[in-house]
Amino acid sequence: MNLRELVERLNLKVFSCENLLEREFEGVYVCDLLSDVLGNAKPKQIWVTLQTHKNIVAIAHLKGLSCVILVKGLEPNEDTISKAEKENVILLGTEKQTFDLAGELHALFCQS
Repeated sequence: MNLRELVERLNLKVFSCENLLEREFEGVYVCDLLSDVLGNAKPKQIWVTLQTHKNIVAIAHLKGLSCVILVKGLEPNEDTISKAEKENVILLGTEKQTFDLAGELHALFCQS
């Protein structure tokens, strides 16, 4: 499954890099602590967080993550979106709570 399919299945909002949604992913990392993501997330994972500042873009780019999904209806500011576009970091969003989104992502992986 690629990110475009995920966006459609979970009704996610695209904030940046819509042209890159054919990107594949290989897992999910759910965490709001930036240092933990930096130390433990794996390349090609989806990162689920409530953080919206531009440091999430730096970490996603450095770790080679497939995308970042922001939860609870939170949205990145223009600086964060601009940095994401420059770094080819896909930012997505949902109104769902972290727990609910994590459960839906887990169910999708179990179907595969």
